[in-house]
Amino acid sequence: MSRQPPSGGDAPPPIYNGRYELRNQVARGGTAQVYLARDLLLDRPVALKVLFPELSTDSSFVDRFRREAQAAANLSHPNIVPVFDWGESERTYFIVMEYVDGQALSTIIRGQAPLPPMRAAAIAADIAKALSYAHRHGVVHRDVKPGNVLLTRDGQVKVTDFGIARAIGADDNVTQTGLVMGTATYFSPEQAQGFGVDGRSDVYSLGVVLYEMLTGSPPFTADTPVAIAYKHVSESPVLPREHEPRIPTSLEAVTLHAMAKQPAERYATAEDFHADLERFAQGAPVLAMAGLASVTAGAAMGATQAMATPMTAIEAPAPGPGGPGGAPPADEVAALAAGGNNSLAADHRPEVVRPSLGGTPEMPKHRWIGWTLAGLLLAAALVLLLDYGGRKLGYFGAPAYTTVPSVVGDNLQQAEIKLARSQFNFEAVARYSKITKDTVISTNPVAGTEIEAKITKVLVYYSGGLAPVRVPSVERLKLKLAEKALTAKGLNFKVFRVTPTFGEPLGIVQQTSPGPNALVSPGATISLYVDEGRASVPVPNNLIGQPLHTVKNAIRSAGLKVGTVTPVVSATIPNGDVTGTQPGERSLTTAGTPVNIFVSGGPGVAVPSVVGLTAGAAENKIIAAGLLPEELLQQGPLATENHVIGQNPVASGGRVLPHTPVTIIINQGPPTTTTTTPKTTSTTTTTTPKKKKS
Repeated sequence: MSRQPPSGGDAPPPIYNGRYELRNQVARGGTAQVYLARDLLLDRPVALKVLFPELSTDSSFVDRFRREAQAAANLSHPNIVPVFDWGESERTYFIVMEYVDGQALSTIIRGQAPLPPMRAAAIAADIAKALSYAHRHGVVHRDVKPGNVLLTRDGQVKVTDFGIARAIGADDNVTQTGLVMGTATYFSPEQAQGFGVDGRSDVYSLGVVLYEMLTGSPPFTADTPVAIAYKHVSESPVLPREHEPRIPTSLEAVTLHAMAKQPAERYATAEDFHADLERFAQGAPVLAMAGLASVTAGAAMGATQAMATPMTAIEAPAPGPGGPGGAPPADEVAALAAGGNNSLAADHRPEVVRPSLGGTPEMPKHRWIGWTLAGLLLAAALVLLLDYGGRKLGYFGAPAYTTVPSVVGDNLQQAEIKLARSQFNFEAVARYSKITKDTVISTNPVAGTEIEAKITKVLVYYSGGLAPVRVPSVERLKLKLAEKALTAKGLNFKVFRVTPTFGEPLGIVQQTSPGPNALVSPGATISLYVDEGRASVPVPNNLIGQPLHTVKNAIRSAGLKVGTVTPVVSATIPNGDVTGTQPGERSLTTAGTPVNIFVSGGPGVAVPSVVGLTAGAAENKIIAAGLLPEELLQQGPLATENHVIGQNPVASGGRVLPHTPVTIIINQGPPTTTTTTPKTTSTTTTTTPKKKKS
């Protein structure tokens, strides 16, 4: 039987499902708390997530809790925390997960943000890989936030808490308006409005997480969750580079592309998001910049059209609605001045300049607005052209072209000094390589290229050491074969002995940590959990006829456990002595196996026949035999009312232990029916059988 978490004192540690021993609480959420526990069967640490008892009676919370277990249990990925087990205790429900020895990303952000761009991008890429895998298997997370991302001590990213995950396309009534679930700070706009969500909603939330890693704060904050959700729908975030100028432009573009308000304008899949983050890490152009370029081009085209409009507007006069020389209606002039479409210019051309009463030309109101805009845009273009030309020629205090120095073969510190002397920006990108760690492998642009210093960034690719190794799948293999497979990958191993599973062959690897396909550093140590493989031992001999305490000591001395003790009737073995065991004497079994013991309760007593006797006479006869009568009332014919019409056990010559209950079935007579007939109404009363125990 499962026991609840301790409330204090010196009580022994609670054990759930007879297997998971609680150690201490490690986290607490809105609906559950998480404990560090020990799996007594596999002798390993696990995380035990326990739903609050007061919520266990709410079917919606229980359904959400069960859905978390089902969703995560079907996902096997190095970046997703696996679920091992799920169950129900006396008052609540629990989930057993892998215990991750590390920190939550939220803790890292609070203590270290803003994170270096390369590190933030690497963490986001691993989260995107986990989400992409979940999406391919039909599961949307819907609560992506730093608190649901864990980092192990060696930097491995693990996504957890699929508590409100749903199958893609499933009927989901928890996203309807007024019942939105998730965390407001990381909501997607469609999630904040209670609309249906898909994988692109997770992409948006991950974009918010990346934004927070890069800047140290989320894009939208307010006093209430409703106010934050409103900002996700209606406001644009402050550009990340305004918070932190050192953020690369390409990474800023990736972040904002993931956070597009409309799902169709984001990355189509988490896999696309991951691919663009990989391009950034490799120094290649990111797809998000192409989208940014198209927006810029569209803005430039709009500016060109704005400059052209006033020039075409004075080509020829045309009669207005009021006749020749009439002006357009005032509301249409206002629309043109406000930047409306070009239909007004086509349908109502502005009239030419005409003399006023004083003989001085008069310009219509809408024409001077267009000329003013054209003049401002032309002046701005001229300033930009002069600035660009002057800088290209080395004026305005800016250097002209500078040659990229050669830093290949240098370490990072030497490369940074050389590039700083040449007035170049510097960004280091790690690459897996056999070359000495921190040694520069190549640059982009390459050495000797002439570029404008302080504007173009030089990417320095350096050796990050050997590539990580993927843990081979050795579960269900013999220990020797598993050791051979790990050695071939250059990995070390440590063997932990665990209790063998009933019916399984001995010496088999039951589990590894980290699990199969996990990426680890070269030479890392893998934990192998192997059944103990102990030799079989026999149940001791000459136990029958011995006192109970003697038999218990003999079983324990043989390396076995004492199981259940059951009293039985025996005419040959004295009362209190052992009549037999299960498994039987000299049977071979595994060390630690429970042995059940049967103890003599004496020769027993015969069950008397009481059928046909009155209830009182039957009870007296049963008590006189040393047994316990139990009455059961039943309706029957009037002839045998208050007489015994059946018994269990029956009097068949067999013997039972003293004080054994004997059930007697007593006829309480036929049903009693009373009918009252005032006018047309009748009432019937029926007496139902009752069970009575003495």
